[in-house]
Amino acid sequence: MTNYVKTSLETHLFFGRIMKEHSLFLMAGFPAAESSYINEANWYRDMFENALREAVRLANGNVGEDVLQSGEVVTEYTETAERQTSRLSGVPIDTRITRAEQRLRAGGMEQPSRELEEQVRALNQRVIQLTSGLIRFKERVLKDVLSCNLYTANYPLLIEHIIREARLYLQTIRDLETGRVSSADSRNTELFWNQIMMEHAEFIRGLLDPTEEALMETADELAEDFRELLEQARRQDMRASNELTRRTIEKTEEIRDFKAAGTRGLTRCEIRSIILPLLADHVLREANHYLRVLEEID
Repeated sequence: MTNYVKTSLETHLFFGRIMKEHSLFLMAGFPAAESSYINEANWYRDMFENALREAVRLANGNVGEDVLQSGEVVTEYTETAERQTSRLSGVPIDTRITRAEQRLRAGGMEQPSRELEEQVRALNQRVIQLTSGLIRFKERVLKDVLSCNLYTANYPLLIEHIIREARLYLQTIRDLETGRVSSADSRNTELFWNQIMMEHAEFIRGLLDPTEEALMETADELAEDFRELLEQARRQDMRASNELTRRTIEKTEEIRDFKAAGTRGLTRCEIRSIILPLLADHVLREANHYLRVLEEID
């Protein structure tokens, strides 16, 4: 039960915020005339914000120090990026959740109380329902975009990208609920997140102003690096896995540093782009999460 509670809450702290931001990015990308899509995206944004608020409340003293220090929950830029994104998009963001996350204490080594276990189980069930619904919504948006029945400022590949992330969140919580929790398959983990990192570089490149040639070149190089890592991971045998993981850590540190510099530049209005500040912080947190996972594998 200690592992069940701790892992559930750590998963919600990372992925719960990711889901609410996916909803925000979808909402901000729809034209004003698409009120039904906007309203549905806003409903999911609000529901995941509520779920994250509950996860933060339960997490205090019940999660690992490694997660809190990893930069996957919040970064030094998160609150500023939220305030700027809310002002620019008109979408409300409760920055009090971010401040509460900054104050979280680690713990969770003792047997949790029955009350805490029941509260976490209820949160897990709630998130399973919410995430299942959000996946269906994203799939419907993608279908409508690909059939030319809907315009959005978000790339179709980005919508596919956020569907995959939501499916991973859903599967993780379902596994916790059914007791199918085992050590991660390092090869599949690296295949999944290397593709995510590659696509981040591709999205960043496509959202930069054409005058940002140096940043575009770096993004292209990082995308190619992760494309090569993907191919190597698909071909590797178990004897080569440790070496590949070490190379993956090096490249993930590079893209993490690139994203951190980009987030800093965007929040200071020093980079020409159509990137929302919170999107930059969002992909930075995902790199931080992946680095922690890779260190556990290594």
